[in-house]
Amino acid sequence: MLQNRISRKRFASSRPHQRGASMVLVAISLIALLGLGALTLDGGNLYVARNELQNASDAGALAGTRMLYLPDGSMVNAGANQIAHDAAIANSSQGTPVEVVSVQRGHWSFTTRTFTPNPSLEPVDLFNASTTELDLNLNFINAMEVVTQRSATPVQAFLGSVLGFSGYSVSARAVAYIGFAGTLRPEDVDQPIAICRDAITDGNEFSCNVGRFIPDHSDTGGWTNFRHDESGATNANELNQLICSNGNPDEMHFGEDIATNNGQVQSAFNSLYGCWKEETEQERLWNLTLPVIDCSEGIAPSNPLVGAVNLNIVWIEDRGIANRIDDDAPWQMELPPVDGNDVSPGSWSSDDPDGTRRWDDFVETFNIRMPDGSHAYWSDDPQERGWKQKTIYFLPDCAPHEPIGRTGGENFGVLAQIPVLVD
Repeated sequence: MLQNRISRKRFASSRPHQRGASMVLVAISLIALLGLGALTLDGGNLYVARNELQNASDAGALAGTRMLYLPDGSMVNAGANQIAHDAAIANSSQGTPVEVVSVQRGHWSFTTRTFTPNPSLEPVDLFNASTTELDLNLNFINAMEVVTQRSATPVQAFLGSVLGFSGYSVSARAVAYIGFAGTLRPEDVDQPIAICRDAITDGNEFSCNVGRFIPDHSDTGGWTNFRHDESGATNANELNQLICSNGNPDEMHFGEDIATNNGQVQSAFNSLYGCWKEETEQERLWNLTLPVIDCSEGIAPSNPLVGAVNLNIVWIEDRGIANRIDDDAPWQMELPPVDGNDVSPGSWSSDDPDGTRRWDDFVETFNIRMPDGSHAYWSDDPQERGWKQKTIYFLPDCAPHEPIGRTGGENFGVLAQIPVLVD
């Protein structure tokens, strides 16, 4: 009996302690549930706000970078920062205008994966430089950074307010990069001719000071129908329709093969020759934008697209007959712009009745060279002669060029028009 009373007394005296412990556990559970609810509700709300801020930063960076250079590509655009700012602030986050913290132009390096601010408006000489060298040149303005935030109007806290949070500050950052033309939009290039990379580079550096010709003893270029996933641009009718027309009918993608042909397509050459004579009267440069291909394994039936180049056709020779050179060699030709100027300094001309001397003077003036580096002078030996039939003589253009296509190509002096987000 006594033992039972003692047990009941102990049991009765323990119940208040158990009720107290249960209340503590309930309170902890409620706090945990509130925290979980705040994490779920407020976290989802914060995620939406952060995504909207990121969209604003992306829009600002892309808009500013697209206008990073003047329309002719000659100089950095001082108004690009304002364009980026206006594009970013035109966006909202949950109905609240975003705050633009900073807009900076500068340099993006793929090697280091870093953005370095640089307010300079000075253009960098794209010629006699490789893509790798420019990637590490901090003075090459090629990107914009835009940072947005919600600080003055923080993201609203719902359940988080119970835990003492009045709101959440959040920010977003975007870097957009504008490089060199690689993916080419319809009609970005002019004629169905592809230029080999080695014909316009000295080692790995793009050079616009040395002219070459097609065909050459080494690969300099060939016909193309601009098409991907095809082997060989051999259809003469198709090539004829593309000559002096609207250029590439479809988009061309950097790194992918395009159909090529290194043979002589007589009717296509005749069409090109006639078009050149009509365009230039054999006295003016013919300025063209052409695709650049990798010819390391030869030309045809297809070659990888690596970019685009702007060049001047300085002469096209149809006959190349030795005893006709006195009549056929050039007499006058517009000179290419120099020192980044887009205005010709005048014309080359000669009234020498000896066609071989006129030709040699012409070749030296336009610095047209053979594969061994020597000038493409006249020679009595047909194998060594620079004067050849069915030949296109060209010199890459040193003047600034209107940006074209999408970023993705290598440096051949033509900036892209459409940027990409990189960070």
